[in-house]
Amino acid sequence: MKDFTTRKVYYPYVSPFDPCPPVTEKVYSTPAQLYLGFQPENLPQFTPQEALYAGTLWKIFYDPYYGWNEKGREDQ
Repeated sequence: MKDFTTRKVYYPYVSPFDPCPPVTEKVYSTPAQLYLGFQPENLPQFTPQEALYAGTLWKIFYDPYYGWNEKGREDQ
């Protein structure tokens, strides 16, 4: 399986005449199923307790939400 990331980054244009402080980097998330044609065999699974917490059985489909000020956002 190819390596992919569900976190994408883009850098919007910053106008020299904008009165607001510039936002130089925008981060957004894409769903993992965009990168899988068919579900491969033997995908790693969460334990039943972890799956209830994560909302999915398969680790590849888990995509935690990080707010703009939360630690962990930079990790992904």
